[in-house]
Amino acid sequence: MRYIIPACLCFLIGLPLFSEEVSEPEWKLDWSEFSQYESEPEWFRDAKLGIYFHWGVYSVPAFGNEWYPRWMHFEGRDIFNHHVETYGHPSEFGYHDFVPLFKAEHFDPAEWAELFKKAGAQFAGPVAEHHDGFSMWASEKTPWNVGDKGPKRDITGELAEAIRERDMKFIATFHHARHLQRPDHPGSHEHPYPDWNHFWQSHYPPVEGMPPGMDDPKLNYLYGRLPEDLWLEEVWWGKLKEVIDKYSPDIIWFDSWLDQIPEAYRKEFLSYYYAEGKKKGQEVVTTFKQKDFPDGVAVFNIEKGGMIEISENVWQSDDTISLGSWCYTDTLEIKPTSMVVHSLIDITSKNGVLLLNISPKADGTIPEDQRSVLLEMGAWLDLNGEAVYATRPWLTYGEGPTGFEEGQFGGMKTTNVYTPEDKRYTRSKDGHTIYAFILGQPEPGDQIVLTAFANGEPGHRVEIDSISLIGDNVRVDWGRNRNGIFFPASETFSSDIALVYKLKVK
Repeated sequence: MRYIIPACLCFLIGLPLFSEEVSEPEWKLDWSEFSQYESEPEWFRDAKLGIYFHWGVYSVPAFGNEWYPRWMHFEGRDIFNHHVETYGHPSEFGYHDFVPLFKAEHFDPAEWAELFKKAGAQFAGPVAEHHDGFSMWASEKTPWNVGDKGPKRDITGELAEAIRERDMKFIATFHHARHLQRPDHPGSHEHPYPDWNHFWQSHYPPVEGMPPGMDDPKLNYLYGRLPEDLWLEEVWWGKLKEVIDKYSPDIIWFDSWLDQIPEAYRKEFLSYYYAEGKKKGQEVVTTFKQKDFPDGVAVFNIEKGGMIEISENVWQSDDTISLGSWCYTDTLEIKPTSMVVHSLIDITSKNGVLLLNISPKADGTIPEDQRSVLLEMGAWLDLNGEAVYATRPWLTYGEGPTGFEEGQFGGMKTTNVYTPEDKRYTRSKDGHTIYAFILGQPEPGDQIVLTAFANGEPGHRVEIDSISLIGDNVRVDWGRNRNGIFFPASETFSSDIALVYKLKVK
């Protein structure tokens, strides 16, 4: 098996298991070559909504969250205690022992893709690899992949085909920059084991007596216990190249910790991916977090967060359908549809794109409460999609009394609860239509006021010809004064999610 030989050779010839040096981002390389590529293609700016999913071996225990593979090794944590009580001590039942239990026996790629299409997604795809080192495609780079173990199916390949058959773009996300064990990283020992911060830069803590701390040539590929140079070439970059070559994703999204990947490797990835996309006639997109790529070469992403104001450049928010774990757990609480759609509207009004995560069960089924949210969102978009897809920000993103809380990863939280007094705006690309979203159902007889058109406000000089409510055939009688545009709430049409008014510009 080709993927085992390089690691074995390294151990035989005595190469150091871990690099003593830690790469830090310096941004000294010349990135000007990427000016020839459009990093924010029109199709992506138009898409507005994509769906992906945290689904893998970590879905088997269905407890805690997708970081189960890490926290099961930390004594005193709930996940460790659960693991010991349910499966035994991690030294006796390791994370690798979950792999045969990840069978995905009910996984139907066509059924999943159809659900994503009905939800209104314009692109979709898997978490190709999380921090845990298990590849969700048939890989030749590691024995720990769905083609050889667990489901023994090419999950990514089957999904790519089903998604593209339904005229959606295909996304693959990568979280594997954290996979390498980095026990000598500065700060790794600031707190003694089993403190949660011990070995923080290593997803798998190399604790003596547990599988991540054992020297086993085959297990090392799962637990990231490899020489850094080999890991960078064969695992981090090798897996990316393999997925690009085999599945030609339209979008590659990166989780954090790319700052731990030498700049030369990041540049090599981007050069190859963009060039391959051009060769294949694709306008590919790379999205990233924090400062992991220089400005202008990829799309910036905020985890569970949105911009506070309109951004000149298109950006992305990755968020999950639940209020807890990203992967399925047996206590997962799902957001109401209104919260998910309101977040999409707010993100769209500020020049963003939402990448929404769902959480399938290990057997390949998508729980009904998540399905319901997706289908309700899709029904709302079927009616109101013209105000979302292929739109652009207006002069202001909106108005209303609801403030915001700062997000954990920057920007603002996406869990706001809005009122009918909160409004958001988008415009058609030709500028002839402004869309006003009312983020709640007004009471019959209430007066709706769009203060963005008041004297001194951004829209005060914009002349409006007519106003209509999408979904309602009743004429909207409206007026305008120094306080803005006003009209009575509809008595013939309502929405549990959001109302959309079309304002035709003279």
